Amino acid sequence: MEMAKTKLLIVTHEMSPFLELTKISEITRQLPQAMQDKGFEIRILMPRFGNINERRNRLHEVIRLSGMNIIIDDNDNPLIIKVASIPAARMQVYFLDNEDYFQRKYVFRDKEDKFYADNDERTIFFCKGALETVKKLGWSPDIVHCHGWMTALVPAYIKTTYKNDPTFKNSKVVYSIYEQCFSETLNTDLYKKAVMNSMTLEDTKVFEKADCNALHIGAVTYSDAVVLADEKIDANVLKFVKDSNKPTLAYNLTENFDNFYSLYEEISNEELVSIA
Repeated sequence: MEMAKTKLLIVTHEMSPFLELTKISEITRQLPQAMQDKGFEIRILMPRFGNINERRNRLHEVIRLSGMNIIIDDNDNPLIIKVASIPAARMQVYFLDNEDYFQRKYVFRDKEDKFYADNDERTIFFCKGALETVKKLGWSPDIVHCHGWMTALVPAYIKTTYKNDPTFKNSKVVYSIYEQCFSETLNTDLYKKAVMNSMTLEDTKVFEKADCNALHIGAVTYSDAVVLADEKIDANVLKFVKDSNKPTLAYNLTENFDNFYSLYEEISNEELVSIA
């Protein structure tokens, strides 16, 4: 009998060739392809920032997935889903779009280099929208790998609101910490606005400071494994990761991502071991 393919969901705010801000874009382009070559089934989700050229990248709306509303602070925010393919890799990338949050010429800062005041809500919208999109796809990931600070709420949502949801109840979550972050603080109401169904403020309190370290530490709190994706990681974050005793992949990209493959296998088989 043929083994079912491992389903890997990549959640990221950037990916080559669509948006290239930092090295995250290279890793999120190469890692899923390497795993696909090893027999994994892949889905990739990212925001449709305004500077992503729809025509050149051949994005088109997926009507059956669009039309949801994501509620933030009692406001309904329409979610539009677009898709593009990477021909060389036979991989599809789903883009989450919203006129108010993403239709801008710049990504996280305006033309004066000022950090957008609503980056907190844009993050919440993306993380909630990503999970609702996967539910609508009717596709249950074995592993959800989150890359970078904008995905930091995904682990928290999977382990609280979605923990009994058939789509995510068996999903293992990996969070990659990158040093490319921001020096400002997100809106300090982030942890209040981020609360979802069946969550309490206690669940999001770890994000209260709303700075980069708080996002990383919050994500690690709810993840099953951690990737230290840079050589330089803040000492407090590093200590928190070490103290958490979670499977951790140290900064080291092997030729064909074999170390990631091993990490995925290790956390996928954890339950099997504990049951046996």
